[in-house]
Amino acid sequence: MTAPTPDQDAAPAATPAPEFSDLGFGRVVAQQVRGRFLSHDGTPTSRKYGLGAQRTDRLYRTALNVGWPRFLVWTLGALLLLNGCFALAYVALGPAAIDGAAALGIADPFLRAFSYSVGVFTTTGALGGMHAVGPTANWLVILETFVGILSLVTVTGLLIARLTRPRMQIRFSESAVVAPYEGGRGLMFRMVNAQSGELSDVQVRVSVAMFEEVDGRRERDFHQLALERSSVEFFTLHWTVVHPITADSPLAGMTPESLHAAEAEFLILVNAHEETFSTRVTARASYLWDEVRWDVKFASVFASAPDGVLAIDVERLDRTERLADGTTSVPANNERKAVDSR
Repeated sequence: MTAPTPDQDAAPAATPAPEFSDLGFGRVVAQQVRGRFLSHDGTPTSRKYGLGAQRTDRLYRTALNVGWPRFLVWTLGALLLLNGCFALAYVALGPAAIDGAAALGIADPFLRAFSYSVGVFTTTGALGGMHAVGPTANWLVILETFVGILSLVTVTGLLIARLTRPRMQIRFSESAVVAPYEGGRGLMFRMVNAQSGELSDVQVRVSVAMFEEVDGRRERDFHQLALERSSVEFFTLHWTVVHPITADSPLAGMTPESLHAAEAEFLILVNAHEETFSTRVTARASYLWDEVRWDVKFASVFASAPDGVLAIDVERLDRTERLADGTTSVPANNERKAVDSR
């Protein structure tokens, strides 16, 4: 029996899948976009038409993401406004619509109606002996009871969702910098975990979107930047993410003027394991070309702790130290190979 040649029964070689580098924005569409893809805090600037206003969904997401002080103020304001509207409705029915208010010692009719409205709205029964008189007033009580129950359930649901929703609060430095790095230059930015929960297995990817000359045409291209290190096991302090600018870097030979001309935007994606809820969480950020500083370096963020443990001062996250003009705004020698080939 003759052994088959190696090619006889072999499956046809698979065609390698094309390597897409548009980050999911769409290569054709990306050529037409003007402005940035993400805001500095990572919020996408894109829009989707044809889905309606989605006001309820947007309001819900805003209620989840807004800070606690604003959330509590908005919630209290909305509840007071609803009770004020019902109080005005009771006042409009006349002084005979609510009886039993004499024992409260409240002469102002609106305040009397407002106190009654709060008792009905919250379904606590704290009405102070007051009760509605007449069919219209009682129908208004029924309506307010339903509205009150729905409102309180909604607020309770929002509170539970805010307290149980896993998320990551990464604070990024206000600017990225091009600073000296190992005899050359490096693009750097800093970030710190701004919440009390711990993060581990933190991974970061940095890409740059910029216009380039391709066969005589100006086209936007996307490049993933190689990092000094792209992951850390523990993220208890801060992390200075560094892209070494070498001859193989897409930023080789870049100057402030050329970065401006390229309309460069640096897109950052961070994902980590959040230990409180034991799940993966993500954060995004973006630096536009004019948010990159040259001829500076980051100042130290480390602080002295009385017990000798490692400590940083987060308020120093954005601080930089000025360097001599031309220190990093001029290409370094290790980039010359790429500069000469352009």
